Amino acid sequence: MTAALESTSSTKTDGWEDSRLVVVANGTLPGPPIIVYENQTIIVHVTNHLKSEEVTIHWHGITQKGSPYMDGVPFLTQCPISPGQTFVYRFVASLKGTYWYHSHVGAQRAKGLIGALIVRERTSLEMKEHIMTIQEWNHDFDADLEDAKMVFGFYENRKKFQSSQSLDGQFFSNIKAQSGLINGRGRYYTDENSHNEAPLEVFTVEQGQQYRFRVIAAGQLFPWSISVDNHPLTIIATDGFDIEPQIADAFIINAGERYDFVITANQTVDNYYIRAKTLEINRNTTAEAILHYHGANQNVQPTSVPRQCTADDRCVVINCFFPYYPEEYFTDCLPIDGLKLKSDTDPAPPVHQGKFKEYFLNFAFPGIKSFPSTINGRRFVFPTKNVLADPDYANFPCEEADCGEQKHCFCTHSLSINHGDTVQMIFLNMGQGTGWAHPVHMHGHTFYVLKMGYANHNNRTGLKLEGNSDIDCRGGTDRANSWCNNATWSNPAWANGNVPGLELLKPVRKDTIIVPSGGYVITRIKADNPGVWFLHCHIELHANDGMAMLINESFPHHPSPPTGLPNCHSYPDNEPQPSTATTPSSMTSIFPINQETGTTDAGEFIFMDRCIIQ
Repeated sequence: MTAALESTSSTKTDGWEDSRLVVVANGTLPGPPIIVYENQTIIVHVTNHLKSEEVTIHWHGITQKGSPYMDGVPFLTQCPISPGQTFVYRFVASLKGTYWYHSHVGAQRAKGLIGALIVRERTSLEMKEHIMTIQEWNHDFDADLEDAKMVFGFYENRKKFQSSQSLDGQFFSNIKAQSGLINGRGRYYTDENSHNEAPLEVFTVEQGQQYRFRVIAAGQLFPWSISVDNHPLTIIATDGFDIEPQIADAFIINAGERYDFVITANQTVDNYYIRAKTLEINRNTTAEAILHYHGANQNVQPTSVPRQCTADDRCVVINCFFPYYPEEYFTDCLPIDGLKLKSDTDPAPPVHQGKFKEYFLNFAFPGIKSFPSTINGRRFVFPTKNVLADPDYANFPCEEADCGEQKHCFCTHSLSINHGDTVQMIFLNMGQGTGWAHPVHMHGHTFYVLKMGYANHNNRTGLKLEGNSDIDCRGGTDRANSWCNNATWSNPAWANGNVPGLELLKPVRKDTIIVPSGGYVITRIKADNPGVWFLHCHIELHANDGMAMLINESFPHHPSPPTGLPNCHSYPDNEPQPSTATTPSSMTSIFPINQETGTTDAGEFIFMDRCIIQ
């Protein structure tokens, strides 16, 4: 893999003719897919061909059990890869499912450094498959400039840029997306009905056959509602784990999430639109692709239309971050905790006396004059050396004197959990700093989703009214004014895992979940994966601004660093140790199993390059 700058044709992205700088793997947007089998060892040589930037690669959804140094987070699990350097990632793809890879440095993910990672069962495919990555796109400027505009002020035509609003009256951050891309292709719409006719991604099917689509939300901000004209969707998996099949008209996918769905190609031989729209109500941000039946005229654009939902024939949408659509949409929401894991033998970790811990983590923007991205009022500051290799080292510890119920602090926010404990984490989005939904991603684990609690909403308009009363934010004059940095249950009887309505037998397992504005999500893990794991909002601007923390898990059981792992730190400090990087070899996209070793070698696979998109 390499990261570098090169030129690609205007047939990619949204057809806008002006050039735009991107960072990509092996010269393509998205990068080439890695497709392997369960329990194969993946070896990827990452060479940084960027001129001015460092890079790392995170393998999103891979728990890295036994290989925490391969997780790809700079200064948490490794030193960033400097220009000209190579880092060899080696880990086991232990669980089947839909995963992906992306840069974990700055805004490089939004610049294009993304790609699919598919882990298949060692059996014949039940049906043919398609991979679909979706992202928003700004063809004028890159994510670094977007980040700067967010911090210092965003103006267009001498007017302040207005944030987008979602269906529930909440907000999206100030990112301007002119279009959406599916597998790197899209169209620029000047209004709801007019576009520039740029070519779209085409998925070919045979009439009468079933197809599995693996959908990856690789963007930086917006949730997408995805549907296929004339074809109901059967949702069969999320974040790599199979669920009991659920038929829906559409599903919502947030940054970092993955959903797998099946369609039956039982319609007239023709072309049909695959549609993705953001949940913005004051802007039209659209991504499209074409479902092409073999035998249909490839030169004819689809004439299909979306399903019309009516009072007598209501639509169903999965994974809403609000409980109600406005009544005129005639659409019902099925929340993520309404789904069931397919397996009958994977219940939630139980509560054992003395081995159960519960933590409330509030993802929000509390403040008076400044409103930083925080978890429990702590804005994350990265350490300056690899804390997994040297866990006693912390440049910026969180001092309780500076952090508190109605305070901000800036520190390397961490939470230590003990080996073997059942850990219940309640992800909150409550108090004075709410107003935006947050897709929260946990490295090192797939958590069990036991319950989702929404804010109070108007069941006619769908608008949010007030925060969920299950949570006592503490601090401040009331729930709305509290910064919610030290929350607990409003009902003390709910402590120690005694929350009513928990799904304990067949809870969905995920590594990324949307935390609704004014609400909460109850998750559980078993602390059985020693390492230092990043926990953060997967909206790139929010994470870069500090909505993140690290989980220091099972400290006495941390594995030793691999031989020759590079050392990095600020100066003055200890002398760095030499690196033992190896030379990359071959490149391919789908790697067969080595029958003797059971491994797959991706060789010289991911190269980070800057490209010019024209």
